Amino acid sequence: QARSVLGAALDKSTGTLLYNAAARLRDPKHLGFLVDYITRREILTDLQLNAALEYLRSHPLEPPDVADFEQACGVGVCVTPEQIEEAVEAVISKHRAELLSERYHFNMGLLMGEARSQLRWADGKTIKNEVDLQVLHLLGPKTEADLEKKPKAAKARLAPLEKQKMAVVENDEVGTETRSLLEQLRGEALKFHKPGENYKTEGYVVTPNTMALLKQHLAVTGGQVRTRFPPEPNGILHIGHAKAINFNFGYAKANGGICFLRYDDTNPEKEEEKYFTAIREMVEWLGYQPYTITHASDYFDQLYTWALELIRRGQAYVCHQKVDEIKGHNPPPSPWRDRPVEESLLLFEDMRKGKFGEGEATLRMKLVMEDGKMDPVAYRVKFTPHHRTGDKWCIYPTYDYTHCLCDSIEHITHSLCTKEFQARRSSYFWLCNALDVYCPVQWEYGRLNLLYTVVSKRKIIRLVETGAVRDWDDPRLFTLTALRRRGFPPEAINNFCARVGVTVAQATMEPHLLEACVREVLNEQAPRAMAVLEPLRVTITNFPAPKALDVLVPNFPADESRGFHKVPFQSTIYIEETDFREETDKGYKRLAPGQPVGLRHAGYVIAVQNIIKDASGRVIELEVTCTKSDVAEKPKAFIHWVSEPLVCEVRLYERLFLHKNPEDPSEVPGGFLSDLNPNSLRVVHNALVDNSVLSAQSFDKFQFERLGYFSVDPDSKEGKMVFNRTVTLKEDPGKA
Repeated sequence: QARSVLGAALDKSTGTLLYNAAARLRDPKHLGFLVDYITRREILTDLQLNAALEYLRSHPLEPPDVADFEQACGVGVCVTPEQIEEAVEAVISKHRAELLSERYHFNMGLLMGEARSQLRWADGKTIKNEVDLQVLHLLGPKTEADLEKKPKAAKARLAPLEKQKMAVVENDEVGTETRSLLEQLRGEALKFHKPGENYKTEGYVVTPNTMALLKQHLAVTGGQVRTRFPPEPNGILHIGHAKAINFNFGYAKANGGICFLRYDDTNPEKEEEKYFTAIREMVEWLGYQPYTITHASDYFDQLYTWALELIRRGQAYVCHQKVDEIKGHNPPPSPWRDRPVEESLLLFEDMRKGKFGEGEATLRMKLVMEDGKMDPVAYRVKFTPHHRTGDKWCIYPTYDYTHCLCDSIEHITHSLCTKEFQARRSSYFWLCNALDVYCPVQWEYGRLNLLYTVVSKRKIIRLVETGAVRDWDDPRLFTLTALRRRGFPPEAINNFCARVGVTVAQATMEPHLLEACVREVLNEQAPRAMAVLEPLRVTITNFPAPKALDVLVPNFPADESRGFHKVPFQSTIYIEETDFREETDKGYKRLAPGQPVGLRHAGYVIAVQNIIKDASGRVIELEVTCTKSDVAEKPKAFIHWVSEPLVCEVRLYERLFLHKNPEDPSEVPGGFLSDLNPNSLRVVHNALVDNSVLSAQSFDKFQFERLGYFSVDPDSKEGKMVFNRTVTLKEDPGKA
């Protein structure tokens, strides 16, 4: 096109402009329009081209307003050398004092920026040359002092509470950054469109009604960011949903917006009230409060009205192909695709009145999706009462039909969903535009998966049915209710989502990365207590008092300002069996004959005097003497202990599956149920815990010194508390 005007030989600057125009223009229908201006030498600089591209992106309707376009791009504007000289003189005069003081260490970019702001269409190189010339005239040539590097100003250190460490995971290696999830989601971080500027998104379909609909949309929202979290109420949320919750609620929060919790309740056969309740609980547990709670069923009447309109517009039809016939990506075309509109309207009404059985008729939309799927189903017949609408409907809308229209009704600005829904983006835009309603923008991001687990509803149900786990909240699972029961704090799950980051690529993570986040939070939140899992009775024969002494134990040894609790210390105590050996080796530092140990927090050192065994030769009791720590020789180690303890049940959890990918037939040919770890749960029925935990409630968390982090299980009852081990104190090297 350019050569037809300028001939075969194009100069380099024109060629560069043409290349940039072709490479950067998102909508090719404007390319010829833009090339005309370049070849007529009316767009001469990158600055003008950038303005032209931005104008065309912001004004998608045809044809562009020529006068408005030319004004926006500086067409015909001539900036003279005299104007540049005067603008630079004015800027240098403004900063004269600082220039004379700092000389060539002054930020010359500031001068250029201010001069350019006065002369938007001036050539940047010309401005720079003029700045250099006038600065040289004012300051003279550079001296040796001018050539010395300016010392860097020391960066102010962030306080620990302000410095949110955020790890970025690449190839399963974790590096740290100082960006919280909200910082990642704030403003331009994700290059998302601003509310009302949907048309600037690549692939967004603009119709003659788009701009008017966006104007109405902005009148409703006031330019506010609106997102939604739309779970199906037919199962419990899992760790992957935690990322979706953080992304949807977090993006709205980071940008001063609101987020809806919308239940996608279009499949009444599988929906139960317990799922509705659990979903809301988990959203709030993670620290988010929905702006409002809605249901797809709130809009059933409007969706039905729109379905009739879609038929009237010739964009939908009633089809009688069976489900098996239209499965897959290459089903035969429907013989009913071109049936008359009036016929489809009558048949759709018959569907609503229950005159067709399940599977005998569907309403299908006339479009081909990205993945090649043709004419997706909009409505199907289901004779199942709905938990909210009762028997009013026997036809229910599908996800492909419902989702985008509910987003439109709620004026969602950013419809955030996982990558597998990318194939449905075209149908999302198509349906809104086919009905001439406001069309939000769908943005996709990568799912979050964990190794050594399964999260699909169907497979978790199989685990429950076979007795491999107790229920959806079994602490070996990675549902959110299970993680809460195990003792994972919500802050740790949110931090983990921040470390994974918001990526387009699917993230498959090792569980130990999540566990590391748990340790970080619990180290600050969980008060210390002492517990013995495999108790060995110890009698102190020279106990220094006639009755029990009170020992003060810091709740957080690293910060004693956070308080203390009392534990009794008397002549009979219990220690871990593994903290005593009859024979020692070189690396062993705990209790043994001839090798005393200190008792944590008690201020005493004990030494073995007598070993008592049962008939089988097993050690059942030790008789020891004690010495105050300040007069005894410093022992090699200090061990934990309990006295007058509570008898508790402690559940110790390991990974539920043996292989990283239990659903992968190449790793586990026998299927995921054949990969269960037989040692995933060990129950200690008579563990001993110090009585400082007596008043603890369900989900309260503690660090049992030297053992790990533990959480009170809801199975606890008066007289028998139950604790779940959340994580060990340190990562097991064998699991990394």
